[in-house]
Amino acid sequence: MTDHLHTEFHRMQDRSTKEILLQQRAHVFWFYGLSGSGKTTLATALEQRLTDQGFKTKILDGDNIRTGLNSDLGFSDADRLENIRRIAQVAKLFHEAGIIVICSFITPKRELRAMARKIVGPAHLTPVYTQASFETCARRDVHGLYAKAEKGQIKQFTGHGSSFEPPEAGDPDWVICTDELSEEDALACLHQRILPMIEFPSVIGL
Repeated sequence: MTDHLHTEFHRMQDRSTKEILLQQRAHVFWFYGLSGSGKTTLATALEQRLTDQGFKTKILDGDNIRTGLNSDLGFSDADRLENIRRIAQVAKLFHEAGIIVICSFITPKRELRAMARKIVGPAHLTPVYTQASFETCARRDVHGLYAKAEKGQIKQFTGHGSSFEPPEAGDPDWVICTDELSEEDALACLHQRILPMIEFPSVIGL
C-alpha cells in the first residue's frame, strides 16, 4: 500500500535546471541484444567518446547490476521483469539529474523494453538493438557462456532455452548490425545519431 506516502517531487530541482548546469540534454540509450552481440563493447566505447567531449554520462551494465543491486534475482520470467523494472527506475533517476544514461542489457522481450520506455518516458529513452545472429554470438562466445549453455550448464540462456524477440517493423528501435559493421563503424554511426539529441542548444547573439 502507498496511501501513506507523500512524494516531494514538486519541491525538487527539475531536469531542465540540471541540464542548464551541465550544458547537455539528458537521454537514456538502451542497448539490447543477445549475449556477445556487442552491447557492452559499444556502450563503453560510446561513453568514452562522449566523456572525451565533456558530456556527463553513466553506464548501467547487466553483469554489474546483477552483482549488486539485483544480486537477489535469477533468470525466471518474473525475475527478468523485476530486473528491468529496477534498472529502468535507476535510469530514470539519473536522467532526471541531467545525465546521459547508457544501458546495456539483453532485454529479450518486447514487453520488457516497452516497460522500460514507459517508466523512463517514451520521449526520453531510445532502444538500440545490437543485431547479431545466434551463430555469430556463439562463435564469439567472449565469456564462454554459449559453450556452457550447450553443455546444459546454464539454464534459461537467452537464445538457447529462452527466446529472444527482435524489434518489429514500426518499433522506434535503432538497429546496429554488428554482424556487418566493425566496432569503429558502428560507433561512428551511433555517435552521429546521438550527438544532435544530447548537445545543449546554443543561444545565438549572446
